[in-house]
Amino acid sequence: MPLPGRRGAPADWLIVGLGNPGAEYARSRHNVGFMIAELLIERWQLSKPKRRFKGLLSEGRIGTPGVDTLVRAAVLMPQTYMNDAGRSVGPARGALGIERLDHVLVLHDEIDIPFGEIRARLGGGLAGHNGLKSIRQGLGSTEFGRVRVGVDRPPTTDPELVAAYVLGRFSEPKADVEALVARAADAVERVLQDGYP
Repeated sequence: MPLPGRRGAPADWLIVGLGNPGAEYARSRHNVGFMIAELLIERWQLSKPKRRFKGLLSEGRIGTPGVDTLVRAAVLMPQTYMNDAGRSVGPARGALGIERLDHVLVLHDEIDIPFGEIRARLGGGLAGHNGLKSIRQGLGSTEFGRVRVGVDRPPTTDPELVAAYVLGRFSEPKADVEALVARAADAVERVLQDGYP
């Protein structure tokens, strides 16, 4: 249950939705992180996103079921383009006072996971994901959390065709995409409440 919080206060969690700015990328596979972030902002009734840290930042206090204390959450959507997301995430983490890297949770597309699957984890490899590589650079470590959202892999290894695939809009039915985004938001809430699997 969301409650109003002080704007600019330190945060307990930094939730980062990855994507690319601009209408041409909206609703694309690569922007699924933005879609989840937008749903969380709405679900938690956080502040309207403001331009900060080369991104759009929304903040507020949220309650989680079974937990008496409120969690101060900040949801960031870097506007640097995916490959430079670390230039937004690093400064945001510092300014918001997030000391624990496991309290930075990045939401992103994953072509090596079938469409519809969602996997949360802490740390690990970057699987060639340029947004994650930039965040590693911005944070100085790979020990941040991720919610990996399966968007499936195209039937090719040609880098240009793979790029066109992830930058393209979902071909799956709209209801299936919305269900995927909602389940990914649920996965974020489970991490905040129970920790990583």
